[in-house]
Amino acid sequence: MSAGTPGRGGAWRLPMFMALGGLGGVWIGWAWGDRWTAPEFEPFVLALRTLGTVFLSALKALMVPLVVLSMVLGVQQMGAGRAVGRMAGMATLYFGITTLCAVLIGLSLVTWIHPGSVGAVELASGGPAVERVSAWQAVADVVTGMFPPNLIDAAARGNVLGLIVASLVGGVALSRTCAPDSPLIEALGALNRALFIVVHWVVAFAPIGIGALVADRLGRAGGGEAVFTELQRLVGYSITVLLGLAVHSLVVLPTILWLVTRRNPLRYFLNVFEALATAFGTASSAATLGVTLRCVVERNAVSRKSADFVLPIGATVNMDGTALYEAVAAVFIAQSLGIELDMIGLAVVALTATLAAVGAAAIPEAGLVTMVLVLQAVGLPAEGVGLLLAVDWILDRFRTATNVWGDTVGAAVIDDVVVKRT
Repeated sequence: MSAGTPGRGGAWRLPMFMALGGLGGVWIGWAWGDRWTAPEFEPFVLALRTLGTVFLSALKALMVPLVVLSMVLGVQQMGAGRAVGRMAGMATLYFGITTLCAVLIGLSLVTWIHPGSVGAVELASGGPAVERVSAWQAVADVVTGMFPPNLIDAAARGNVLGLIVASLVGGVALSRTCAPDSPLIEALGALNRALFIVVHWVVAFAPIGIGALVADRLGRAGGGEAVFTELQRLVGYSITVLLGLAVHSLVVLPTILWLVTRRNPLRYFLNVFEALATAFGTASSAATLGVTLRCVVERNAVSRKSADFVLPIGATVNMDGTALYEAVAAVFIAQSLGIELDMIGLAVVALTATLAAVGAAAIPEAGLVTMVLVLQAVGLPAEGVGLLLAVDWILDRFRTATNVWGDTVGAAVIDDVVVKRT
């Protein structure tokens, strides 16, 4: 019986509990948000906040060893040279195509719906404190970040892209010096398997952790009425972003999955639901990596060598939801200021949003920082980011889930094309 089918001891029990945990968190934050700062409510709030923080910290603690071991072992198993090149080339092609599709969907919807035309707005000055740099400087920073001078410091700072490059080089070197059954490779494999057991333990805590994170975020926003007010302020923008994410997630990615692999997209989606729910709760692709690896390998039977290679890279550079969001946000801000972008301006937005999404860290609300680069590329004021703050924390969770969904589809596509057909 294949992995992930209901016959294997209730494979859908945990996803169901995770969904219930998230809905429970929504209900708690929605119903009691107006009392979130009341002194008598403090013990309950601190308990929830602690549960959510512990869950998120456990996921983040697994991120660095999972990235390093997965990449090193994945590359070592493929061997040096041509096999690695084929997989890297296919991954680059897939990431580029899906990101471009997401950007084009976002631009098409925002120019058609025109959400920024409803009333004039004033620029908010309370945007995130970011250094204003040119797009070229941002690209240069991404490249230099791929080669950190201190790998320990890179791990501490969460420079996943630098760790991926170092692990890629290390895996190629090991493939040329160590046999697959050498003691070193066996030890690394045992450590990687032990990490997967720890991931199982952490995921078992996920229904409570996700519920606590969602409840605390909604509660801090002020509960149901306050959240509804925030959504009303930017309802057209929010609908445009969510519609774009839905089209990309429910049409484009499933179509690619079916055309290339002939897999059932619905079954594949249900098998990775744990990863998507974790991504929604944590708003971090990197923190979700351990759960994503588990779902793709154990539930959807994607080979370990493909998952170990594709998913760490995807969690860092494949940001379909972020690219779509940044394209929509830039045009929305221009419309709100009474500026109509021509075809050249839209093309610049598409290119810059794609590059900025690659450079966005796989952490909560990193898209707000790279958003400044997109705005500056078309001559819009960076203060325009302040217009989005009211609803960004909500939309960030949907775009992170989209990012992770794109990664899981990519793992299946590349596994089918590069590993199973060669």
